[in-house]
Amino acid sequence: MFRQRNKYTKTDEAICRKMCTFAQNFQNRMGVIRFLKEWTLPVAIATGTVCYLTFYYVPQLDHVGNVLSPVFDVLFPITVFLTLFITFCKVDFHQMRPHRWHAGVLIAQLLLVAATIGVIFYVEADVEQKILWEAVLTCIIGPAASASPVVVGKLGGNISTMTTYVMISSLASAILIPFVFPLLEQTVHVEFLDAFLIILEKVSMVLLLPLVLGWIMQHYVKGLCAQIAAMPNLSFYCWAVSLSITTGITVKNIVHSDASLTLLLMIALLTFILCFVQFFIGRGIGKHMGEEINSGQALFQKNTALSIWVAYMYLNPVASVGAGCYVLWQNLINSYELMEVRGKK
Repeated sequence: MFRQRNKYTKTDEAICRKMCTFAQNFQNRMGVIRFLKEWTLPVAIATGTVCYLTFYYVPQLDHVGNVLSPVFDVLFPITVFLTLFITFCKVDFHQMRPHRWHAGVLIAQLLLVAATIGVIFYVEADVEQKILWEAVLTCIIGPAASASPVVVGKLGGNISTMTTYVMISSLASAILIPFVFPLLEQTVHVEFLDAFLIILEKVSMVLLLPLVLGWIMQHYVKGLCAQIAAMPNLSFYCWAVSLSITTGITVKNIVHSDASLTLLLMIALLTFILCFVQFFIGRGIGKHMGEEINSGQALFQKNTALSIWVAYMYLNPVASVGAGCYVLWQNLINSYELMEVRGKK
């Protein structure tokens, strides 16, 4: 009997050890998952940076990079589209109307654009200074980010009113850019209507199409729409994938830039400061109108992909580095905001 009891004891000990090992492994996995959830945006930025630099500095990966490049070109707009489509499945379309804070943020943007244009005219004789301030201008004149409703939703703001502002902001930028850029670069011949329609087309494909489909889903495919809306983080993770691709493109533009290191560092520093300036101005405007979260995101979170494109097309290509740096800074602020929200919860 003693031997039988001892045998069962050893078996129990083995089972306990296995269970402890399993529990430890499970806890480690959960720790990794929790880390990825809490630091999604920095992880996405780091992934995009490391991936591009790896392909750039390892010659053996050249062939793989050439194959994957067109894949990412197709994947990027798809992830942006899915991000917005999922978000618009949750939008209350009855709340999509102009608000007072929309006007306040637009006026602030116009004043910042006017001030920056004044600086550019003042330093026009110095080529590097002109490029530096043109880089700053691209980060001001661009519309609010298409994905900003996603962040606003995570921060507890109003997705519907934010979506309305994105549409208003996109229209305002489509009007502003064809007026302003030919004044700065005399060699650029931009027909207002042509530039307006091109910019509007790019914004419409990314913003209006998922908006219309989201409305259709809410009214005619309600069951599927409810299932999509029940997954609150899905749009956020789609956005993280697109952010990783954008970061890789940004690093590529910086690595291949012909500008001096001093100029690149100055662009990075000024856009870093600008990011906080726009953030706090937006928050200040919203604080007086009861829309601090929405107003702050509306002014500082920019559609950097569009800003990079217009800088490349109509200004000195080096100016596009400004919007590339800005996407990193704005998402670091977004990460901090999300971390604060998690801390409060």
